[in-house]
Parts: sequence; C-alpha cells; structure tokens
Amino acid sequence: MDIFDRLKAAAADDWRAYVDHDFVRQLGAGTLPEAAFRAYLVQDYLFLIQFARAYALAAYKSRSLADIRSAQEGLASVLHETELHVRLCARWGLSRADIEAAPEHQATVAYTRFVLDAGAAGDLMDLHVALAPCVVGYAEIGRALAPNGIEALGNHPYREWIGEYAGEGYQGVAANARRRLDDFAARAMTERRFTELAGLFGAASRLEADFWQMGLDSAGPA
Repeated sequence: MDIFDRLKAAAADDWRAYVDHDFVRQLGAGTLPEAAFRAYLVQDYLFLIQFARAYALAAYKSRSLADIRSAQEGLASVLHETELHVRLCARWGLSRADIEAAPEHQATVAYTRFVLDAGAAGDLMDLHVALAPCVVGYAEIGRALAPNGIEALGNHPYREWIGEYAGEGYQGVAANARRRLDDFAARAMTERRFTELAGLFGAASRLEADFWQMGLDSAGPA
C-alpha cells in the first residue's frame, strides 16, 4: 500500500463522497445537465489557474533540481489540461477571454486557496498531499467511467472529458504524482505526520465534493 492508498483509507468517507458524488454518477451515465457541466467547466478552468500557481509554489519550495523538474512537469500538465476546457467551452461560443472573465465561485476560491495556503504554510509534502485528491482522484474517476476503454463510450455526451482523464497521458500524470508522494514520505514520514497529512487529505477531498456540488447547484432544480 503506497502513501496515497494509506491517505485514502484514512479519509475513506470523505474520499467516497468525492469520487462517488452524484455529479460524477450523472456525468458517467450521460444524464448530467449541460448547464451543470458548463458551469463546472468554467469554474474548473479558473481552478486550474490557481493550481498552476500551486505548482509554481512547489518549484519555489524545492531544494533540488529533481523537485524543481517535478514541479515544472506538474505545471506543464495543468496548462495542457486548460486546453481541454477551452475546446469544450468553444462549443457554447465561450472564448478563452470569456472564461477568464467569469467570477470565481465561492467553492473555487475555498478549494484553491486551501491548497495554496497548505503549500505556503507547510512544506512540499503538505502541498502535494493537498493537490493529490484532484490530481490522482480525476485519474481514478476517469478509469471508473470508462471501464471498457474510451472507444466503448461511443457517442457519450461527455466522452472527451472522460477520455482526457481515462487516457494514458493523464494516467501517467497521476502515477507520477503518487510516486512523488512516496518519495516525500520516504524522506521524513512519522506516524504523527501521517495523521496530520490524513486530515489535510480529507479536507481537500471534502472541498472536491463541494466543487462537484457547485456544478449541480448551478444547473438549478431538476
């Protein structure tokens, strides 16, 4: 069991509420209202801007070239991910400028500033644990929503989104994130430290669930 699985087990209820949220289930079934997905996607783009800052903070906090390169790779992955959002939003006539002009929802602010504060107040391990529910969680969700592969999704309305996170490229990003956590844990992990990190991981998972709920709430009553 790697450190990520240990954290997930320690925050099992919070993790389940995140990865099995009604937003995720509706997205997987193809029944998620377009308005909910659109609201989520715009906010997630704004969310990723702050996550890019988090990886820049990781580079600043790093004391070795290996850790700086790791932060650079994370930043590059986030910037690549924003292009998915731009492509999908273009279907509704939304330009990059339109997305960036949207106000941040309270759920977006709460989660992203939580992550940035974890990194600013703590060390690289704190920052990467705060990032992990998003980075690795999306990979797990992508796999779960495409159990028979991306091609089997056919004309699923959210095929491109699912395919991004179920695909080999993003799965590799998540695997690298897990390896980084193991590396940090090998340097300075104690049981007391694990308990603190599990609390951080659980809080980030709850904020992820709140972010899904924001998307559902934005669509209005069914």
